[in-house]
Amino acid sequence: MLSLRPNCERCDRDLAADSPDARMCSFECTFCADCAEGPLGGRCPNCTGELVRRPIRPEAALARFPASTERVIKRPQPAKR
Repeated sequence: MLSLRPNCERCDRDLAADSPDARMCSFECTFCADCAEGPLGGRCPNCTGELVRRPIRPEAALARFPASTERVIKRPQPAKR
């Protein structure tokens, strides 16, 4: 089951469980649409996988299986020389 992370890993923007602006890769790395479609170019910086719109869990299911409250933030790392 998807954890539905509550924030963008890049800019820390809040992303509600029902947000149409959440994007994720197959490993559930989560980003806002602005970061995903802008600087990240539709690719996850962690795995290079495609970033797609995160599905919205139906309200009844969300009550039974709530979204995660654990925030994940991964700031961009400087390029290695």
